Amino acid sequence: MADRGGRLRIYFETTSDAHTVSRSFDQQFDQHGAWRRNFAHRLKWLGSWLRDNDLLDAAVGERLRELESQMRTSKVRVAFVAEFSRGKSELINAIFFAGYGRRVMPASAGRTTMCPTELGYDPAIRPCLRLLPIETRLESASLDTWRGQPERWTEIPVDADDADQLAAAMHKVAEVEWVPLAQARALGFWRDDKPEDNPVADAEGRVEVPRWRHAVLNMPHPLLEQGLVILDTPGLNAIGAEPELTVSLIPQAHAVVFILGADTGVTRSDLAIWREHLVTEGDPSETRLVVLNKIDTLWDSLSQPGQIDAQIERQCANSAEVLGVPRSRVLPVSAQKGLQAKIEHHPALLQSSRLPALEQALGEGLLGRREAVLRRAVDAGVAALRAEATRVLQVRQRDLAEQVLELQGLRGKNGAVIRHMRGRIEQEQADFESSSARILALRSVQSKMMREVHAVLGVTALKEDMARLAQALRASGLKLNVRKVYGSTFDALRRNLHDVQATMAEIQTMLNGTFRQLNAEHGFSLQAPAEPDLREFEAELSRIEQSHLHYLGVGNVLRLAQTEFCHKLVRALASRVRAINDAAVAEVDRWSKAANAQLDVQLRERRRSFVRRLESVERVQSAAGNLDERLEEIAVQEQGLGALQQRLGELTALLTSQEPSTPAAEAAFGQLRVA
Repeated sequence: MADRGGRLRIYFETTSDAHTVSRSFDQQFDQHGAWRRNFAHRLKWLGSWLRDNDLLDAAVGERLRELESQMRTSKVRVAFVAEFSRGKSELINAIFFAGYGRRVMPASAGRTTMCPTELGYDPAIRPCLRLLPIETRLESASLDTWRGQPERWTEIPVDADDADQLAAAMHKVAEVEWVPLAQARALGFWRDDKPEDNPVADAEGRVEVPRWRHAVLNMPHPLLEQGLVILDTPGLNAIGAEPELTVSLIPQAHAVVFILGADTGVTRSDLAIWREHLVTEGDPSETRLVVLNKIDTLWDSLSQPGQIDAQIERQCANSAEVLGVPRSRVLPVSAQKGLQAKIEHHPALLQSSRLPALEQALGEGLLGRREAVLRRAVDAGVAALRAEATRVLQVRQRDLAEQVLELQGLRGKNGAVIRHMRGRIEQEQADFESSSARILALRSVQSKMMREVHAVLGVTALKEDMARLAQALRASGLKLNVRKVYGSTFDALRRNLHDVQATMAEIQTMLNGTFRQLNAEHGFSLQAPAEPDLREFEAELSRIEQSHLHYLGVGNVLRLAQTEFCHKLVRALASRVRAINDAAVAEVDRWSKAANAQLDVQLRERRRSFVRRLESVERVQSAAGNLDERLEEIAVQEQGLGALQQRLGELTALLTSQEPSTPAAEAAFGQLRVA
């Protein structure tokens, strides 16, 4: 670049000085991964401590395992979306693969990524590139179904330590085929209603289409091993022809990076992708980053550095206005110069590429939000765990207090009085066990109602709800009522969740009544957990409904006339809705198990209390131990419970603290580790 003149050298120097040194995305992700691993270790140690002290019931133990697994295996998904030739694959190379010293993703001139490509790591699968043939689009199975049929994929082994071999394998995603026009239309790459978007046919009337429908790279890259998943998508035609991309994969990404060309700004096809597939009602705008790539095309040796910056700023401001996003969400960058600078260890060029600013924004926004979500999950889980463990300790403390009163009442009493007390305890025990019929009846009704919940949100019911939409889409003609059926389908799906909420309210009323009786009769401290609020799941259904109304518009009339496209749309929607229903059922199951586990714990503690009370009376009666010795033993047990209560508060407070880790915190968990 120095050969292009002194003014560009000045530009590198001034832009380098103007940007503070920021952490690269991989450095931020490494720190995020270390935080998650440390948190998972702490959760595991806390679980062991609770288990060793008999404070971990089945429901809380399951919640703790879920939190630990979530911390260890949680995925962070980033989708890169752009029209062809915007430098998308080069940007992925620059951010994630510069350490290889060369390009890994194909990034030559023209179309490169011809099929959606996922990059991630699953240690259960050997490192490889899996390619799904494009012909599978003509079959009825969904992409999720194909994932479970490895025999239909072409598998190419990869060596993560061999950059040349890895890059050669990744060039497979750019392979194409030339097919007759009719086949291109059936595959979704030719639209009679939008001829301006169609590829150019050759002299024989054939059309170029991707050879592969989907690609999945599984490799032990440091970032991928820590849970990063990268989705590299092709241009507008390929995106629009694959509903599962826009209904499932892209919406489920934690961040979407939309790439434009700095020299062109927002083109018509860019705007089509943005409006049809990326901007949907209810989507949080902070999950979208707009990247104005190839700013090096604006570096002009005849211009002053200030003039170059002003031109870049104008393009950013214009793009923000056209797309309707805050200016702060548009970041200029030169992916090619950023990659070159990283490989050549050229700090000034790296800062001039503005890649560090993008990495900083991506890392802070994406990882910050993801960490906040995980923290909220941990806080809720730890709060439930602490409450249940505290309740168990309180039950034990109350039982010890009752034993003290009983034993003090025996002081100076003769054998007949002691025998009478033993008989009274045995009668209490018998009365207590007779209440088991009421508890069994409660659980029988609760189980029946939970089966109803599973039926309402299960696969069979979902198929019935989606069948009406599928039937409307299959109808011949203009399908004028398809929007109405679409709306009524989602109304039915929301009603299902509303019905489940009503069922939970019935269960809650039943639990409250039974728990009050048991508390009054047996001195329990049962408290039914608050029922889950399913309104967020209803809101998510509404967001999905609004996000994909454009598929039913006039612009998709011809596509809706294609049976296979309609099948794909319904399958993609059903897959997304099923994920929401499954999440709702999981919430309801956790709530139900928490109530049952609380009851189980107090039943178990009460039975233990009867055994301990009888043993104490027997010891006094047989003179195996005098009264004062037994009272001293109970006093020691009470002190131990107090110490456990204090320790529980300390450890759970350390887990939910927003403050950085301190030596004292590490020492506390270090003691657990040693123990």
